[in-house]
Amino acid sequence: MTTPAQLETETTLRTAVERYDELRARDSMAEEGSPQSLTKAEVLELLALSEVIARKAVYGRQLAVRTARKVGASWADIGRALDTSRQAAWEAHTRWIEGQAHQYEDSGYIGLSEDDTQAARKLAGHSKDT
Repeated sequence: MTTPAQLETETTLRTAVERYDELRARDSMAEEGSPQSLTKAEVLELLALSEVIARKAVYGRQLAVRTARKVGASWADIGRALDTSRQAAWEAHTRWIEGQAHQYEDSGYIGLSEDDTQAARKLAGHSKDT
């Protein structure tokens, strides 16, 4: 069975979306029991791909938030770009930083190292920072 962990290392966001779209289109066009119907393995792959896409999108969004902070965007600016409050944007980003730090602690290579975590925390500042 295909798992999100397996697919995450084998696909980019683009290739995951392409495969997802291919399976989704086949699924929506096929009549039940037809040769075009998805197999059990393909349906499970579709589910795993949806999880991978969500994970990669969140990761990409948080990298964009870091870049926005680097170029001087305030948390209010970032909140508006994400259609949320500055506080909610900051909280989501700081949770992401902590999650990345824990991933690195657990794996030793995936996530943010201690130095990278400290730099990310400094860049994030506080939600009221400009």
